[in-house]
Amino acid sequence: MKRYALGKTDLDVTELCFGASGLGDMPDTYGYSVDTERALATIRAIFDGPVNFLDTSRIYGMGRSEERIGAVIRERGGLPDGFVLSTKLDRCPETGRFDAARVRQSVEESLTALGLDSIPLLHLHDPEHARDLQEITREGGALDELFKLREEGIAQAVGLAMGRLALMEPMVRANPFDAIVSHNRFTLLNRSATGLFEYCYDADIAVLNAAPYAGGVLAKGATEMPRVTYMDATEDALAPVRRIERICSDWGIAPGAAALGFSLRDPRVTATVIGVTKPERVQQTLDWAATSLPAGLWDELDALPFEMTDPEANRVYRPG
Repeated sequence: MKRYALGKTDLDVTELCFGASGLGDMPDTYGYSVDTERALATIRAIFDGPVNFLDTSRIYGMGRSEERIGAVIRERGGLPDGFVLSTKLDRCPETGRFDAARVRQSVEESLTALGLDSIPLLHLHDPEHARDLQEITREGGALDELFKLREEGIAQAVGLAMGRLALMEPMVRANPFDAIVSHNRFTLLNRSATGLFEYCYDADIAVLNAAPYAGGVLAKGATEMPRVTYMDATEDALAPVRRIERICSDWGIAPGAAALGFSLRDPRVTATVIGVTKPERVQQTLDWAATSLPAGLWDELDALPFEMTDPEANRVYRPG
């Protein structure tokens, strides 16, 4: 599997990264539950495979995602050699507080749950949902504390992971991040993150493109999962998905393979983050990534219209 430098850091990551939000059991977001044994089996399959990159967060499943990953790390005596684990600092889930003290509390909670002394890649997560953005951006706030963690070696690299491009782009331009995570905004359905990706590519900031399946619908299908970007979708909203499905069917290609290939083929994307919640999805992702996609398929898919509005701007976010 191809590996790329993570921005200007010494970390090398595979072009695929597995996302662990669903492994924390988040039925409000995904519409289904994931029990502990299924989650642990999936994490083991990830560690046994060729992908060296796993992304989680303190708030996913109110801590369950990190705790389940930590359980597998402990049973193996530590992270696999060369493995890059990414997690995220989060606001206080009860109060929304996200000041420098909360940053320290969040990272200590993560280190405890994961059983690690340091985090390879640590992001500031979802500042738009905090109680006061000034707690984050002011001098001595959460952002300054994030960069202190990098200076102290508690994090090897730091990034920003959030929705709402109108807030994200100015923060990226104003701060020395090593990486960004953007989700749902660079897919076969939506290209609203294009400008952000171009800036990061030129600035040597690693781009981690998450949710290329638009929350799962491009992988599971509009009939099985009638939700787009984690929200129930009308037939009108599902019509672009069905057009993609028809084109892929004509070419004998799984829509999920095309959706994944769309992200993997873009030189601005360092790694594509794929959420998985069962072991067989790990192998399916590897198979889709290895699928040869004909030029004619891309001609037809590239001719389809796509959205440029930010699908995260008005999404009702629930961390469960």
